[in-house]
This record gives sequence, C-alpha cells and structure tokens, in this order.
Amino acid sequence: MTLTSPTRSLLTSRVAVSVFFFVNGFLYANWTARLPELQKYFGVTDGQLGTILFCVALGSMAAMPLAGWLGGRFGSDAVVRVTGLLFCAAIPLVAVSQNEWVIRLCFFCLGAASGSMDVTMNGQAVLVERLWGKVIFSSFHAVFSIGMALGALAGAEFSKYGVSLQPHLLIMAGAGVLAIVWASTQLIKDPHPHTEIEKNAENDKTDRLSALKAILPFGLIAFCCMTGEGSMMDWSAIYMNKVVGQNEVVSAWAFGTFGVSMTIGRTFGDYLIAKLGKEKLMLIDAFIATVGLGIALAFASVWATFLGFFLVGLGVSTIIPIVFSSAGNIKNISPSVGISMATSIGYTGFFVGPPTIGYLADAFDLRIGLGFVLFLFVLMAGIIVFGLPQPPPKKGA
Repeated sequence: MTLTSPTRSLLTSRVAVSVFFFVNGFLYANWTARLPELQKYFGVTDGQLGTILFCVALGSMAAMPLAGWLGGRFGSDAVVRVTGLLFCAAIPLVAVSQNEWVIRLCFFCLGAASGSMDVTMNGQAVLVERLWGKVIFSSFHAVFSIGMALGALAGAEFSKYGVSLQPHLLIMAGAGVLAIVWASTQLIKDPHPHTEIEKNAENDKTDRLSALKAILPFGLIAFCCMTGEGSMMDWSAIYMNKVVGQNEVVSAWAFGTFGVSMTIGRTFGDYLIAKLGKEKLMLIDAFIATVGLGIALAFASVWATFLGFFLVGLGVSTIIPIVFSSAGNIKNISPSVGISMATSIGYTGFFVGPPTIGYLADAFDLRIGLGFVLFLFVLMAGIIVFGLPQPPPKKGA
C-alpha cells in the first residue's frame, strides 16, 4: 500500500523510528568521543584497544544474522523494542571494569546489542518509506548522524567538566531508555513477508538466488564505507590527540566534526538521490571521502584534520542509506532479512576495521593504519563503477 498523503499515525511512526536512530547514534557517540580517556582508564596500547574493539565486532557479527532471522520471523517491530533496550543497558558496561576479560565480555555485549538494533530499526525504516510513498530513507540516517554529533558534543562537555565515565554513561543510557519506551509504542506492525515466501519456495528459488547475488556488491560497498565510518568513530579523536598533538577536548571535537558533516550530507541525501540517482551519488561520495582522508593523512595539522574529517563525513553520509534501502527492497526478501545480509557484510568493516587499524598503528603508526581505509575508499569507487548490476537495455536501443 502506498499513501499519497501520509496519515497522522504514519507520521508518528516515522518519528518513533527516528527516535531509535537518534538514540543509537547519540549513545554510541557518547562513549566513542571519550575513547582516549577509556584507553587510559583501561591502561592499554593501541593494539590492545584494537582487540577490545574487535570484541564489539564479534558481538555484532554473531547477533546481526540472528536479528535478521528474528525480524523476518516475528517482525522488526517486536525485535527492535527488545534490542533498543538492550543497547541502552549495554552502554554503561564499557566503563564498568578494568579487568581484561570483563572488558572484552562487556564490549561483546555492546556489539551484539548495537548490531541487532541496527538491523531491525532499518527494517522498520524500509516499511515506513514504503508506506510514505517516496524516498525518505536517508532522513533516518540523518537523525542518526544528528544523534552522533550531539553525542560527541555531550561527550566533550562531560570530559571538559571532569565528569567520570560511569555516571556520564549511566545518565545518557537512562535518557535513552525513556525515549525507547515511548517510541516502542508507535512502531509499524511488520507484515511478516516470510510467510508468502515460504508458501512459494519452490517457484521462487531462482528469483531468491538472483536476489542474494544482487545484495553482494551492495554489501561490499557497505564494507568499504563502514570501515571508514567505524574508523572515524573510533580513531578520529585518538588521531587528533596522538598524531596532531591536541588535548582531549579538541580531540573530541574532531569526531564531532565528522558527525556534523554526516548530518549535513544525510539531511540533503533524499533530495540528492532523486536529483542525481543512486549510483552517480555514491561515486561522487567515494571521491569526496577519498580526497578528505588523503588531506587529513598528508598534512596532519589541526585545520587539515578538521577539513579532512569533514569531507570524509560528507563522502560516507549517503552511501549506507542507499545500500540499506536497496537491500531492503529486493524482491522475495523481507526487509529485515535483506538488510541483515547487507549489514552483516558491511558491519564486518565497521567493527573489524577499527581494531585492524589498531594493530597497524602498533606495528607502524596510526597514519599508516588509516591509510588502509584510504585504500578501501578507492576500492569502493571501483565496485560502484564496475560491480553493481546494470539495468537492462531499453527496447529499441
């Protein structure tokens, strides 16, 4: 069903899904903005911090396929209610202990909750977009970026006034719970499309195999893009602190700059998609991200780093909304299942990339580590040009 004029209840549902995106970005940025302090609190090297961040990756990769299956089976509306609350509960755990194994377990739980919430809230976003009747998917990710930017600002302010990590994260998580509880009552009921697929499984095998092949290049683009996004979230503040030599407050603002530029890009994302088309916009994005990161790594000064991270944020801003929307609307695949497949590939980069950079930073230096991301941005452009399915030629052409 397509609505030419969105109803009041659909508008409320759009706001409710936006709340999930906001809370996810806001809470995640609160702790990543204070990663330099967390690193000192744990007393670990860059490589050891990379191992800790890798636990987030493991948790996410273990949970996302399950979240996609549960979303297809029980509905994304039912699953996102639970995962949203679990994510809020996991945030204060990042600063609960200095014991090596407890830290790893807590970060694993954080990754599992974050990945599961991401899959199911994007499934809800696909349903809202379908009912809305026009492209609005990027707006949800814009709200995520607004949350991320404000979360980075909050993290910088708590750091500025010397508030310790545990009370800071507890306060923010409590606010997140209140928002999630309200939003959970306004979600769209998932129509359980898996039921129809199962009824026609034999007839649809070929179509479903084609659908899986169609998702793969989008997943690889997501891998490259989200490696960059995850690297900015986890290493931008540390890069400004250690490589450029700025204090922790300025370092938190480096991450905030990236978040602000992502917000700007995603705010105009739906308009740009309609104006330029998905493939052309993704290629422009890849070029901007490559140039931006190149500037930050080549010059490593305060203003070059701010400019570079700003351009990276613009570049990666609309790629993931395009990928998720495309994966969630592939024929014979439910939104949660399609998105979980793309995100399982993409979030491998989001979570595995940052610890890999930590290992490279230990072996060489952080600029070399982030050079790996620069390579992936170039690779992403190649996949966009040569790897995406081409539309069939027009008759008579």
